[in-house]
Amino acid sequence: MTDPLPTGATIGILGGGQLGRMLSVAAARLGFRTHVFEPGAEPPAGHVCHQLTTAAYDDAAALQRFARGVDVVTYEFENIPTAALDILEALKPIRPGREALRISQDRLTEKTFLQDLGLNVAPFADVADAEALRAAVSKIGTPSILKTRRFGYDGKGQARLKAAEDMETAWADMADQPAILEGFVDFTHEVSVIAARSPRGDVACYDPGENVHRDGILHTTTVPARLSASHRTDAVLIAAKILNALDYVGVLGVELFVTGQGLIVNEIAPRVHNSGHWTQNGCVVDQFEQHIRAIAGWPLGDGTRYADVVMENLIGDDIDRVAGYSRQADTALHLYGKADTKPGRKMGHVNRVVK
Repeated sequence: MTDPLPTGATIGILGGGQLGRMLSVAAARLGFRTHVFEPGAEPPAGHVCHQLTTAAYDDAAALQRFARGVDVVTYEFENIPTAALDILEALKPIRPGREALRISQDRLTEKTFLQDLGLNVAPFADVADAEALRAAVSKIGTPSILKTRRFGYDGKGQARLKAAEDMETAWADMADQPAILEGFVDFTHEVSVIAARSPRGDVACYDPGENVHRDGILHTTTVPARLSASHRTDAVLIAAKILNALDYVGVLGVELFVTGQGLIVNEIAPRVHNSGHWTQNGCVVDQFEQHIRAIAGWPLGDGTRYADVVMENLIGDDIDRVAGYSRQADTALHLYGKADTKPGRKMGHVNRVVK
């Protein structure tokens, strides 16, 4: 696919969660149709897309039918089986590309990739078994954090080591999955950059946002972030360097630790990102429209921030406060349409515009 997609074209989205939902809404605003592929029943994106396929990622026939009915394929999460991607890529382009997925699906591969780019990352070591963990702790020390190499998110698949005595418990928490030990980073706060790259190589970055987590889940993102002018510039340059190295097309999230010695890259996400939700009420073109523009081959939009914003996730029972939020001035509600409220589940978010 080299020419820009015309309005009326169909964008295929792997994953039907809230990110797929918001991508579908953005695509519709630009005149595109969306077809969502999701194994689970009644997904949030199913309420707003034009077509929904409910099938497993190992259903080759369903994947082939899906691919034949769309013009380009994108995704809302990283952990898509390689075999499914093989089937889809044989029929339609996947944007962002497979290399970004390969790297982001494995924390060890991701850390190595970032380090090879000359970017600063936390000390890390491969941990394949309990003996390797002992060697890693001997090298990196404690406090440190042990993470599964794959399938971890929102604080899941992680165990903190405050001292060497915690090794046995931490390794048991990994359930014999390959892991990575990361050294402690003495940082003042975390920021993230939401950046986009077009097929032509044009890059556009949003202002960095400052993130606060609770229990491993993003709680708030505030823009502007507390950053010096040089750190602000460095954050954008880091994101652009990663985009170009991957020959990336679409929106990418880059999480960074702010330290006295500069910025340290924590992780990347090859998709629209929770910490970019503030763009919905702080920019003319938000991250979801920017992603659709990029993968469709359209010019990137104007992501200039025109307002200060505080984004707050509604987690679990926070959804019960919606009536109160709806009465607050300068507050925009974004609800995901999830029927069941569970602890730790993202039910929506609010964007407060700060005047």
